[in-house]
Amino acid sequence: MATISDVARRAGVSTATVSRALNGKSTVDPVLVARVRAAADELGYHPNGLARNLRRQETAVLALIISDVENPFFTAIARGVEDTAQTAGYSVVLCNSDENPEKEQRYIDVALQERVAGVVLSPTDVSSSVERLRQRGTPVVAVDRPLVECDQVLVDSRLAAREATEHLISSGYTRIGCVTGPAGVRTADDRLAGYRDALDAAGRGPRLERRAEYRASGGRQATEDLLGDAPDALLVANSAMAIGVLEALGEAGLRLGRDVGVVAFDDVPWATLIDPPLTVVAQPAREIGAEAARLLLARIGEPATPPVATTLAAHLIERGSTRRG
Repeated sequence: MATISDVARRAGVSTATVSRALNGKSTVDPVLVARVRAAADELGYHPNGLARNLRRQETAVLALIISDVENPFFTAIARGVEDTAQTAGYSVVLCNSDENPEKEQRYIDVALQERVAGVVLSPTDVSSSVERLRQRGTPVVAVDRPLVECDQVLVDSRLAAREATEHLISSGYTRIGCVTGPAGVRTADDRLAGYRDALDAAGRGPRLERRAEYRASGGRQATEDLLGDAPDALLVANSAMAIGVLEALGEAGLRLGRDVGVVAFDDVPWATLIDPPLTVVAQPAREIGAEAARLLLARIGEPATPPVATTLAAHLIERGSTRRG
């Protein structure tokens, strides 16, 4: 493993200059800063933040990198991670990747620099690179979306989406649409696949599908586009999108349940406050976070054991938004 002295020799400067350059001190010439950073990158050197923390007798730290801090599903995961970590004497640093791979990578870089004890990650896509964490021996647990050769805690989204679509079919809806997230995001792909599974098994059609950002604005735009196809029901891939879906339906003068049945993933607090209340696919978000933290703490203690994959079940909560009468 490269040391600060190795970087100093490669850059042709003193170790003090390396330290100041990597810590962002304004007294260092920008040319020297660039040379030091280049040398550090070539050698794979990262400042030993953990050692500094231990000298200050701070508690061990876990990093939690989630996709969208405004999504109640992820905030519930964060609560589960924190509760379990605190009990074990660890602090948690929360990072919001905002579904942005570059932002996610910057937080991974920070995790490396600060030598966190482990990382819980909701990857932006299935190809998200955590190879540098693995090379440094930093334990990683993926939540919500899988990573290869990694501990993970998932929900069977495809099965849950199929069951939700089957519920719409059994409720008498015949033109069922799906509003899901971006292509390449595993949960968005799985929920679309589950919707298709249900239609195919029932011999139903047509497939009325739209993809958009996992946000209210995306759900609204997708629904406005779909209304030209006259759907009488919609499966919505998350609660943020559901807000936009409900806005679009309301502006079109369509009533929930009677005109357009709606099922959305995640049982958010407002789901029972609208009229009629929203039928949802409830995911055990807090349990996902707690289990992820338990796996991460176990991995810190036993780094050589095989990866563990835990799949939890979602369940449908039927409410008025899928009742035609």
